[in-house]
Amino acid sequence: MVRIIAVRLTPKASADRIGETRKLSDGEEQLVVYVTAVPDDGKANEAMIGILAKHFNVAKSRLTIIRGQTNRNKLVRIE
Repeated sequence: MVRIIAVRLTPKASADRIGETRKLSDGEEQLVVYVTAVPDDGKANEAMIGILAKHFNVAKSRLTIIRGQTNRNKLVRIE
């Protein structure tokens, strides 16, 4: 089953963790993810993928950022 989730990534946080789920103005939900990595050379994205893979109990290779590679707001596909 393929799922698409909206993610708000916060780099340079005090700890790597999954935060709250926010309700956006259009009614969609967005998962907040905090990582200690800096947003340099994709380090924060890699850390986010690792956290999400562990949270959803899937391999990292099954997660893909489909939108927002250089933005805090992302769409991630989980296969």
